[in-house]
Amino acid sequence: MPDVRIYQPSKTAMQSGRANIKKWVLEFEPGSRKETDTLMGWTGSRDTNGQIRMRFASKEDAVAFAQKHKLSYQVSDPKKRRIKPKAYSDNFAFGRKTLWTH
Repeated sequence: MPDVRIYQPSKTAMQSGRANIKKWVLEFEPGSRKETDTLMGWTGSRDTNGQIRMRFASKEDAVAFAQKHKLSYQVSDPKKRRIKPKAYSDNFAFGRKTLWTH
């Protein structure tokens, strides 16, 4: 099992642009299970590496960091984005397959 995961995060639902998804993230795998505190009901863990999340400008920088610190790693490449060209006038096209209604 790898010590760290290296991936490029997807954009959140609160983002309209794609500015914050260009960086690569190195994240430690969980070392122990989460426990619930009986008094307060908070969830926590004794593993402090779970709090570490490092950002890198490129995948190669993140891999070099993992190799330098002798960490086993797993790289997840992002899926390619498919862009469907659309035009507003397609809503009123004569050969439209479905009805346009309000």
